[in-house]
Amino acid sequence: MSGPEVAKTPGGGGTPGKEGKEPVANGHGEGEANPFAEYMWMENEEEYNRQVEEELLEQEFLERCFQEMLDEEDQDWFIPSRDLPAGVGQIQQQLNGLSVSDASTEDIVRKSSLNPEAKEFVPGVKY
Repeated sequence: MSGPEVAKTPGGGGTPGKEGKEPVANGHGEGEANPFAEYMWMENEEEYNRQVEEELLEQEFLERCFQEMLDEEDQDWFIPSRDLPAGVGQIQQQLNGLSVSDASTEDIVRKSSLNPEAKEFVPGVKY
């Protein structure tokens, strides 16, 4: 066996310790992990930044919408302590203290000049 034949045989010629493996152009073997794997995300950095920015803008938009919804809800609800003038609280307490007794309703019915046998009033109908 001469020069080229010896290089093709296992263990003969070539680089010692690398039987049958040829070095790749970047100096690493084919089976070795890519030494730049941890930096591969930088390849699409602009796309990644755009996507993150869109997510942040969407989150901010949702927060603003939610806050506006809460503000509108607060305006729509009637809260007496907030929405009524100061003196109305006293009037409300006085109204709560008033009541109608059953004896006075009987007096009103007896003194009434209304006809209990009259037909029911219907607007637009002439009798």
